[in-house]
Amino acid sequence: MNIGSILSVSLILFTVIDIIGSLPVIINMKKEGVEIKPGIATATAALIMLLFLFFGAAVLKIFGVEVASFALAGSLIIFFIGLEMVLGIRFFRDKHEEGGSGSIVPIAFPLLAGAGTLTTILSLKAEHDSVNIFVGIVLNLLFVYIILKSSDWLSKKMSDQFVSTLRKVFGIILIAIAFQMVRAYI
Repeated sequence: MNIGSILSVSLILFTVIDIIGSLPVIINMKKEGVEIKPGIATATAALIMLLFLFFGAAVLKIFGVEVASFALAGSLIIFFIGLEMVLGIRFFRDKHEEGGSGSIVPIAFPLLAGAGTLTTILSLKAEHDSVNIFVGIVLNLLFVYIILKSSDWLSKKMSDQFVSTLRKVFGIILIAIAFQMVRAYI
């Protein structure tokens, strides 16, 4: 285990998962009556991320998809998510049932463990040991759980302007990560 590597992985995943930038979505879902169970959402996202960490490349191989191609496709997703955050334009639309549970869809997947996160996990394997990535995933998911558990309280404490600013800053970082991923595979 390398502390520098764990910190790097954790920060990259924190930016891609973007639980802070997702707070407006989560708060809005709760206001619409969608039930979000932090434990179920976090555990499901953990399962998806860890399965992809250890078996993602093998699954892609079964479908004849190279990791580099998946990473490039994921970098496009990350780029568009970043554009959504910066420009306030919606490219991706997820529908959910009013009054239903949003813990697995859309919170665990694709909000937390979506294409961008899974691509990032695969890309990180080229530079970091699986143990360091595992620890980075766990640290991020602990933070995600705390945020999901505290979302009602946070919605009362954060101004709309603050949330909007955070969303734009993380959007720019995501766009930069997307460009970096493209550069790494070209």
